[in-house]
Amino acid sequence: MDTGTERPVPLWAERVARLLPLLALPVCLWRLPIGFGYVMGMDVEPMSAARWAAVAYVGSLSLLTEAAALLCRGLVRPWGEVVPRWVPRIGGRRIPPLVAVVPAALGGLFLTWLLADWVLGVFHIAGFSTVPYTSVWWRLLADVVSGLFVLWAPLVLALTYAYHRRRRTLS
Repeated sequence: MDTGTERPVPLWAERVARLLPLLALPVCLWRLPIGFGYVMGMDVEPMSAARWAAVAYVGSLSLLTEAAALLCRGLVRPWGEVVPRWVPRIGGRRIPPLVAVVPAALGGLFLTWLLADWVLGVFHIAGFSTVPYTSVWWRLLADVVSGLFVLWAPLVLALTYAYHRRRRTLS
C-alpha cells in the first residue's frame, strides 16, 4: 500500500494502525462515568477524590490513551519517518528508527503486562481476580471492554516490528 513512506507499508499494518484508536475507545468511554461517581456495576465505593479531580483524572487518562493510539499511526505514516516541514528547526529531518522503535516497544511491553494481568484476573488464574461486580452482565461488559483494550499489546508490538523491518536498512 502506498502511504508516502520510504518503503511500502504492508496492508495489514495500515489496517492495524487504523484499528488501534477504535480498540481504545470503548475503555475510554467506560472510564468517563467513573469520574462522575458512577461505578459501572463494580461492587466498590465511588472515587473519594473531589468530583472535579476525578473527572479531570479519568478525562485526561482517556485523552492520553487515545493520543497514544493515534501516535501509533506514525509507525505507518511518513511523519513517523521524517519530521513534518511545519515543525520549527527540525522540520524535514529524518527520524532515526530507534526514536520510534524504543518507545513503541516499551509501550508494547507495558501493554503486554496489562494483557497478562487481564488474563490472570478474568480467568482467575494463580489466585488473581478482578474487581467484584454487582451482576454477571456488568462483569461481562467490563471484561469485553478491557479485553479489547489489552489487544493493543500484540498489535503494537507487531506494528513496531514491521516499522523496524521496513526502516532498518535505511538508517
